[in-house]
Parts: sequence; C-alpha cells; structure tokens
Amino acid sequence: MVDILDEVPPSAMRDKWGWFLGLGILLLICGGIALGNLFIATVASVYYVGMLMLIGGIVHLAHAFQVRGWEHILFWVLSGLLYTVAGVLAFANPLLASEALTLFLAIALLIAGTFRVWVGRKLKPERGWVWIVIGGLATAAAGIAIAVGWPVNSLWILGLFLAFDLIFQGWTLVAFGLVLRR
Repeated sequence: MVDILDEVPPSAMRDKWGWFLGLGILLLICGGIALGNLFIATVASVYYVGMLMLIGGIVHLAHAFQVRGWEHILFWVLSGLLYTVAGVLAFANPLLASEALTLFLAIALLIAGTFRVWVGRKLKPERGWVWIVIGGLATAAAGIAIAVGWPVNSLWILGLFLAFDLIFQGWTLVAFGLVLRR
C-alpha cells in the first residue's frame, strides 16, 4: 500500500508554507463569523447535510437501474427516495431538520461516550485506562447536555460545532504552516 505523504518531498511542502498559513487564517475568519451568528451557521450546516443527502439520493436512484433483480431495485429505489426526500426537506424546513440532526447528535454522543467508558473499563489493567473512561464520560455528558436542552438548542448547537471545527482546523493549519516555515 502506498502512503501519499511518502510521495510528497518535504521541500515541496516547506515551499508552500504560506498557503497553509493563508488557509488557516481564512478558516479562523470563517469560524469567527460562524461563532458570531450561530443560527446562520446552523442553517448553513443543515443545507450542507441536505445537499449531501440529495446527492446521495440521486446516486442511489441512478444505481437502482444498474442492479439486477426486482428485490435489489426496490431496495435501492426506496433508499434513494428516502435520501432525496430527506435532502429536500432539509432545504424546505431547515429548522425542523436542525432539530432532528441535533437530537441524532445527542443520541450519537451518548452512545459513543457510553461505549468509550465500557472500552476504558475493559482496559483497566493497562496504564492510562482512566483517560479513556474520562473521555467517554465527557462525550456522554455532552450528549446528555444537548438532549436536555433539545429542541431549543437546535437553533445554535450545530452552528457552534461548525464554528469550533473551523477555528480548530484554522489554528492547526496556521501552526503547521509556521512550523514548515522554520
């Protein structure tokens, strides 16, 4: 298996340090804008997810006519229609879609956190197992906090996650660009 990073000469990346720095600064600005208006950032997140679902639905529908056998076609058509309808609904009613996505996020965080606690407890004889448990408890607590505030927090929680992601990615690229410059 070929690792793509092995093919990039270190000097080529060092020569592009300014691009990493510039992209990082752009992401920081976008993250600040998103943080400044979490509602608009939430709607943008919903539109993004809606677009992905719409594209996925169209691809499923196109694929449905490439498979053999009625039972397979039926599965792909129904799956494609579900994705397409969900994508259209995300555009038609982004507030309702943000409520659904926020609830799914809360459930996913609660399940992931619980699973991490379980895995951490299974690792108990190993050193550092407690960090896995603490991380799992933090993830589960975030899920519970989101669920307790639902549906009111669905107006801003997805935007907050988007803003934090943009800010953290921005700082990461700024730091990477500055390290490459040295």
